[in-house]
Amino acid sequence: MLKTTLNLSRRLKMADKQLSDLVLQRKECAKCGAIWINGKHMFSGTAASYDRSELDLAGLVCNKLGDERCINPRKGQDGGQTWEYRAGFIDGATKAKRDALDDLNNIVNP
Repeated sequence: MLKTTLNLSRRLKMADKQLSDLVLQRKECAKCGAIWINGKHMFSGTAASYDRSELDLAGLVCNKLGDERCINPRKGQDGGQTWEYRAGFIDGATKAKRDALDDLNNIVNP
C-alpha cells in the first residue's frame, strides 16, 4: 500500500510539471533520401546544416536527378554548389600544391 501511495504521489507531482510544446518533425525525400528536421535541411552522415544547404542540395542533386518525388523547396533554383564548382575547387587546390612543390624544388635544386 505504501509503495502504491508513493507511485501515485510521484505521478501527481509529474502531472503538475509544465510540459514543453516541443515537436520533432522529420521528412525524407523519397528520391534521394535527403532529410529535413523541423523544416530545416540536414545533410545525412554529418547532420550539417547551413542557410544555403537546400540550394547546394538543389545544385548538386535535385536539379539534375530530381523528379516529382523531390521535396526540396529549392529544386529548380539556380545557385548553390554544383559538381562543376567542386571539381574546379579541387583542380585549383591541386594546382596550388603543385606550384608550391615546384617552387620548393627550384629553391632546393637551383
